[in-house]
Amino acid sequence: MRELKVFGMGCPKCATMYDNCLMALDEEGLQGIVIKVETLDAITRAGIMFTPALTIDGKVVSEGKILSVEQVRALLTR
Repeated sequence: MRELKVFGMGCPKCATMYDNCLMALDEEGLQGIVIKVETLDAITRAGIMFTPALTIDGKVVSEGKILSVEQVRALLTR
């Protein structure tokens, strides 16, 4: 099971990233969990400098931009 974490303080961009991650998992038929990380403390502890950010299985794969569903799918299938 894949673990995706979306880092951000609850802004609309972060919500879009969260939704795109859910859709990407669904479209690829993959089992996974998408977690919102919204506290400043947790974001900084993860070493995130710009939000929205995404980690997949603990690895930072994107910071400071919204990934499309297709971009998340590509990251999941690498």
